Amino acid sequence: MIYEEPRFLSGGDRAIFIELGDSIDPDVNQRVRNLQFAIEKAGIPGVVESVPAYRSLLVYFEPLHISAPEFREAIGDLLQSLTSSELPKRRLIEIPVTYGGEFGPDLELVASHSNLSAAGVVRIHSSARYLIYMIGFMPGFPYLGGMSPDIATPRKTTPRLKIPAGSVGIAGNQTGIYPAESPGGWQIIGRTPLELFHPTREPPSILQAGDYLTFAGVTPDEFDTIKEAVRSGTYRLREKSIE
Repeated sequence: MIYEEPRFLSGGDRAIFIELGDSIDPDVNQRVRNLQFAIEKAGIPGVVESVPAYRSLLVYFEPLHISAPEFREAIGDLLQSLTSSELPKRRLIEIPVTYGGEFGPDLELVASHSNLSAAGVVRIHSSARYLIYMIGFMPGFPYLGGMSPDIATPRKTTPRLKIPAGSVGIAGNQTGIYPAESPGGWQIIGRTPLELFHPTREPPSILQAGDYLTFAGVTPDEFDTIKEAVRSGTYRLREKSIE
C-alpha cells in the first residue's frame, strides 16, 4: 500500500529515510523511483546522494546547506508533482547463465524441493522478467522481484563460506546474483560470466534499480567465450529500452 503521506525517519544528522509504502510492491517501488528522479532533477541545495530501497528512499544531505525541516518541506513540494515527472526509460537487460553442474550445485536440490525436473526449474527461472527493486547487501547485488513461487526454496541452514562471483541463487521467494565472491546461504542454481560490478567502471554496476532483467541459458563453452570477451573488454551487454 502507498502511504497518503510519506513518513520521514532520521538517518542521523546527515540523512533522512523517506518511507512511501508498507509493502514490497512494484507500484510502491515505482513511487520511490519517481521521487529519486524528481530530487535529482530539482537540484535541491545540500542534497548529496539518494539510495533507493524496496519502499523507501535514503537521502544524504549537508546540514550546513539545508536543515532537516527545510528538506522535508522541499520533498513535500516534490511529492505533489510526482505523477507528471518524466522518468528515463527503463532497460531490459539479458543476463547469460550456465545452469547446473559445477556452475549450479544446488539446481537438483531446488528441483527436488519443487517437485520438478532440473530442466523445469531452468525453464521457469529463465522465462520470467525480473524487476530490480534495489541494489544492496554488497556493491552490485540486485534484489529482484518476479520469481515464480513454483521454484521458491528456503536458504541453506548452514551458509557456504565461499560462493563464486556471478553465482545465481534462490532464497525463499527471491532470486539474485552474487557480484563478488562471498559467503552466503542462497541455493546456487547457475552462474553468469558477466562482471556485475567494477569500482573503476562508470557506472560501477551494470544493473540499476528500476531496470528489468531476464536470464538466458548458455552452455559451458558459451560461458567461457563470454567470460573471455568480458575480460578483454569486447563483450556488449544485451539490453533494450522499454516503457
